[in-house]
Amino acid sequence: MSPNDDELALKARFIRNRSLAQTPVRLAIERRVCGCDYGGTSWTTAHEAKQVAELLQLGQGKRLLDIGAGSGWPGLYLGAETGCDVVLTDMPEIGLQIAAARAEADANSGDCWIAAADGAALPFVNGSFDAVSHSDVLCCLTSKQGVLNSCRRVTRTGGRMAFTVISISLGLSAANHERADAAAPPFAGIEASYPNMLEQASWNVTHHIDLTADFLELTRLMMSEEESHAGELRDLHGEAGFTARFTKHGLRIQALEEGLLRRELFAATAA
Repeated sequence: MSPNDDELALKARFIRNRSLAQTPVRLAIERRVCGCDYGGTSWTTAHEAKQVAELLQLGQGKRLLDIGAGSGWPGLYLGAETGCDVVLTDMPEIGLQIAAARAEADANSGDCWIAAADGAALPFVNGSFDAVSHSDVLCCLTSKQGVLNSCRRVTRTGGRMAFTVISISLGLSAANHERADAAAPPFAGIEASYPNMLEQASWNVTHHIDLTADFLELTRLMMSEEESHAGELRDLHGEAGFTARFTKHGLRIQALEEGLLRRELFAATAA
């Protein structure tokens, strides 16, 4: 299926953000907020990444697929911490180019492969992986059920998946849904709950952790850090770009405080 105009605009924005995320000021803010310096665009913290490694039961001899891997966070970190083999996938390819350089520099004990691939049409044979991860990826994709189905196909029976996702709360009034949409990542709205989507894709949920309160604190910290580096960020993003980022943080904080948005961590086994 060909991408629509919104998806093409999002792709262009992702390409620009991947490059800007590698600048010194953005990496410094990332270290302060998330405890890492990969130039990632998710909200996954170092603490969460360690939690994901435990939920996936990673170790030497295991093969992990990280979807929407971008510049390698947290997939490369999970490989470094556990010794598992890692396959990183994403679209567009700019983030993977950064991840390839980072993988070579890190020299992890496990093997690492990189593939440009659509999460809903993964180019791997059935049952190729022991584990799958993706960090705040589904909230930026239209084909959420397709990705979950594709992940199940390439995971061996009994294999594991863990992911974080931001979503607009179900059952909101039209006015509140509009407010949540303005504060959320693109395509964060859902028609069915993630537990229902997982069940439909033949995943058995083992853990469902509400990270909304943590996400609220992370957003407040990000807003504070960006305010502290306002001069550098205005030079980097331009006045309009900086103002848009700052405004979005404020809208997101309000939406999270009022329960219009949520962030969750799911872990599941392949049925």
